[in-house]
Amino acid sequence: MDNNHNSNNYPPSPYPYPGAYGYPPPPNQYPPPPNSGPYAYPHYPHYPNSGPPNYPYPNPSAPPPHHPLDYSSHPYQYHAYPGAAAPPPQTAPHQPTLQSFGSFSSHQPSAPHQPSLQSFGSFQHGSFHYLNHQSSGRLQAPDVQSGSDYHHYQDSSSLSDSASNYDRVDNSNPTYPPMYPPIDDQLANMRLSDSHNNNKPSAPASPPAPASSPPKKFHSGPLPITNNISGAATIYGHPNTSFSRWETSSVGHVESSPQPMSPTMATNHNTTPYGGGMQLVQVPSPKSSLKVLLLHGNLDIWVYEAKNLPNMDMFHKTIGDMFNKIPGNMSNKIEGQINRKITSDPYVSIMITGATLGRTYVINNDENPVWMQNFIVPVAHQDSEVHFVVKDNDVVGSQHIGTVSIPAEHIYGGGKVQGFFPILNASGKPCKAGAVLSLSIQYNPIEKLSIYHHGIGAGPDYTGVPGTYFPLRKGGTVTLYQDAHVPDGYLPNLKLDNGTQYMHGKCWRDIFDAIRHARRLIYITGWSVWHKVRLVRDDNSLSEYTLGELLKSKSQEGVRVLLLVWDDPTSRSILGYKTDGVMATHDEETRRYFKHSSVQVLLCPRVAGKRHSWVKQREVGVIYTHHQKTVIVDADAGNNRRRIIAFVGGLDVCDGRYDTPQHPIFRSLQTVHSDDYHNPTYTGNVDGCPREPWHDLHSKIDGPAAYDILTNFEERWMKAAKPHGIKKLKMSYDDSLLRIERMPDILGLSDAPCVSEDDPEAFHVQVFRSIDSNSVKGFPKDPKDAPKRNLVCGKNVLIDMSIHTAYIKAIRSAQHFIYIENQYFVGSSYNWNQYKDIGANNLIPMEIALKIAEKIRVHERFAAYIVIPMWPEGNPAGAATQRILFWQHKTMQMMYETIHKALVEVGLEDAYSPQDFLNFYCLGNREALNAGDLSESNSPANTPQGLSRKNRRFMIYVHSKGMIVDDEYVIIGSANINQRSMEGTRDTEIAMGAYQPHHTWARKQASPMGQIYGYRMSLWAEHLGVLEDCFTRPESLECVRRVRSMGEANWNQFASNEVSEMRGHLLKYPVEVDRNGKVKPLPGSETFPDVGGNIVGSFLAIQENLTI
Repeated sequence: MDNNHNSNNYPPSPYPYPGAYGYPPPPNQYPPPPNSGPYAYPHYPHYPNSGPPNYPYPNPSAPPPHHPLDYSSHPYQYHAYPGAAAPPPQTAPHQPTLQSFGSFSSHQPSAPHQPSLQSFGSFQHGSFHYLNHQSSGRLQAPDVQSGSDYHHYQDSSSLSDSASNYDRVDNSNPTYPPMYPPIDDQLANMRLSDSHNNNKPSAPASPPAPASSPPKKFHSGPLPITNNISGAATIYGHPNTSFSRWETSSVGHVESSPQPMSPTMATNHNTTPYGGGMQLVQVPSPKSSLKVLLLHGNLDIWVYEAKNLPNMDMFHKTIGDMFNKIPGNMSNKIEGQINRKITSDPYVSIMITGATLGRTYVINNDENPVWMQNFIVPVAHQDSEVHFVVKDNDVVGSQHIGTVSIPAEHIYGGGKVQGFFPILNASGKPCKAGAVLSLSIQYNPIEKLSIYHHGIGAGPDYTGVPGTYFPLRKGGTVTLYQDAHVPDGYLPNLKLDNGTQYMHGKCWRDIFDAIRHARRLIYITGWSVWHKVRLVRDDNSLSEYTLGELLKSKSQEGVRVLLLVWDDPTSRSILGYKTDGVMATHDEETRRYFKHSSVQVLLCPRVAGKRHSWVKQREVGVIYTHHQKTVIVDADAGNNRRRIIAFVGGLDVCDGRYDTPQHPIFRSLQTVHSDDYHNPTYTGNVDGCPREPWHDLHSKIDGPAAYDILTNFEERWMKAAKPHGIKKLKMSYDDSLLRIERMPDILGLSDAPCVSEDDPEAFHVQVFRSIDSNSVKGFPKDPKDAPKRNLVCGKNVLIDMSIHTAYIKAIRSAQHFIYIENQYFVGSSYNWNQYKDIGANNLIPMEIALKIAEKIRVHERFAAYIVIPMWPEGNPAGAATQRILFWQHKTMQMMYETIHKALVEVGLEDAYSPQDFLNFYCLGNREALNAGDLSESNSPANTPQGLSRKNRRFMIYVHSKGMIVDDEYVIIGSANINQRSMEGTRDTEIAMGAYQPHHTWARKQASPMGQIYGYRMSLWAEHLGVLEDCFTRPESLECVRRVRSMGEANWNQFASNEVSEMRGHLLKYPVEVDRNGKVKPLPGSETFPDVGGNIVGSFLAIQENLTI
């Protein structure tokens, strides 16, 4: 499975991949941009030490040639930032401890550990000496003078002792980890033997192990009852195979080449007969503690079947027993009206650290269920056991039947564990005599999964993100947008490879033109769609057109116009009584506007399925939303044919979204935002208050992948338009969707125009979703068929959670840097230092932290830049907002602690701080008073409105949902990095992932400089107001520290009592991160300026599923 892409070659020469992680250093790792030339940095008096930026960091020992960037003349005003403090005098280098590269011990404890640098991917040097830092490649310590104030936000506290307790790993051939003697003595808890009964088919026995091999021991341990009334557990399994009959090997068997184990686990305890000729040994559960190990990679799990489960529906059983006592004829008549077999409805949840990794489907009324389900599960968890929790599905929630627990030690070496295991209840006793679960589990560590080691698009045979609903589509074009509009000449001209120039897109103008030129269809999905919004505001001939007028005009021309909008349950229009709704989405207002036109508006509530519990149905309907944002139209394909193009990203076509890279807060209130004021932070009078600036990411897809966006709309529309209740009596079914396969002038997917793969501007694109079978029509009805469509089984639902899959694949494949902009950043709660069980179990934060830790251990540079809002939209002191900020703080803390531990392991904690690898930023703006502006000095001084008017500042709201990896891969969509967006059963989301095969590290063996590179550089120009040469090497220590110093300077300007004009908007997120990775409030900035609210949040009572 993970070896499909080992030989991906481009002619004329193959790509060398000697190591597991990095690439061989090319002769010139950072070639200059084509046609580059010097850029003159203007002088701006409001920044001290302005002028050409200097770089006070240690120079690399063998620096690449300096190639200043060429940014052509433009009216965008750049400015220089104050340089960082000069480096301390050089001293003798610190010598690292090479024995601490690994994570966990996989060798025998008695054997002396010999450090072998060959076992760490591309780090293939026989010895290691500290040199000055290089811009990429090996991570080396700069010369640091003891006691110097070299890093920002330092803390003098001592290093955490716990960091040195990390277990070590040797990346040689996998062997089974040693078990502690007490575990050896106590874990021999069962014996499974074959009595050669041939009456029933049984699994073929595996070859016997050598007589000298010690017996491997397993146990099925108790797990506290995990009844979940709402059924809101998280699922991260990826089933990919389903067999019609069971073909497996031994019973209670471990497959491991270094240590082959016997299929029979012999003990001398009394045995209990088991069906099918097997005998099960009943022994007490072990009392000794197990070793906690980090499992980072994939688990390959099969859940085959269970036998002899107890009947948990005792109420129905009691009624059945009563019928047996009724006289014969009457008993037969009554029994004929009920199901004779009323018993447990079992399913199995796979859990680790309290997070649900996967779940089988429910089998009704069966005490001997057969699932035969396979899960390929990404894991980044630390725990001692993997739990298989057997539950009985009930009308309200579920009942705990029992648990099978597999120690992490038994799978850590890579061998397969499989067999029948006794199902134990919460007290550690068998839930029923003979109750067993048949399963297999195998752990594949990340370093053994070659699919993650060569970046994105490594060769022409790269097939995209595996295990997804939609495949990779080749030969398209993609336009990348920042903000709703970018005026001509506002951002710098960026030179790309092949002599091309990056073009800054105008998102809403392109959407306007696409709608205006549509001839057959216009399909729009949105969290909010407002008919009054004006898409074009800088062209007087078009500025008066509203979206509603434009759509009505097109529908009158015969174009099919369909709007699929989330139905806010708090907005209503009943008998003339109207409520706007808590979220002010204008859904009812938009529906009324189009009511008597040929534009069809379908308000789509977020509903749970009928088979969900009543509590789950209420939760889904009230808390969760339809969050997708797409515009799909037909466009000219030449020769009187039409093709499909689609816009997808984070921008809804509604109020408050129109903005430019300048992000004005006061100056546009009387012009482009005169009828579009939006700022939900304030309550009451907002006269003279700043608007909330809006930063977002969006994209346009032209090519085969646009048809997948269309398929998503069709599947959702057919589900939402399906008649319910009395509407079922209608003779005809909703036929609003056009059948494009019946329209010869519209090209279908197979005929969609494709860009030649030889075209260097071609994109390969893949569409991802977070959605379940309650929101789409077309998923298989039988859950056994879910693996064929790469869907995940929930308890009563099928789930497409490919957005989460795509993020994990991209992060694991990253080799140099990650740049994220997202509205939220909460996750991996299972690894927090407290509140581990709140359910924010998406892997993204933990995967980023482990990626950085992995690079630190192999002495390679890596950097992550994460841009989030200053606070979630709304009142920053409100209960819900404070809880989100609290979870965000916990997420940051977990990541920085993980990085600090990795630095301690390799002895680099004195040379580097965690912020040399990971930094969080937000955006803000401040406008000085111009001549003629009215002073607001008479405003009330102690209210958020008054303080904001006085200080003339406000955050820029980051609504983006995107990630750029290594300048070669981009993900843009509607999904936030939180549980709501990633789980698939909460908010419905859509995203696209794209790369240019001619602009990848694997292709160039150097930094790509295609459209994705241009997009990131354009975003950084917007945020920082300047472009510097080091920005072409985002992973370099020089770039990380330079951007951080700029962000700190911008925050100081934003938080200052003195009002001044800001041209750079990127602010260092206002928390202090010390050298031990502890995240604390920034001294002097514990609350948000003007509006209040604790920056690190607070633990206030609020509905958990609303805030994660």
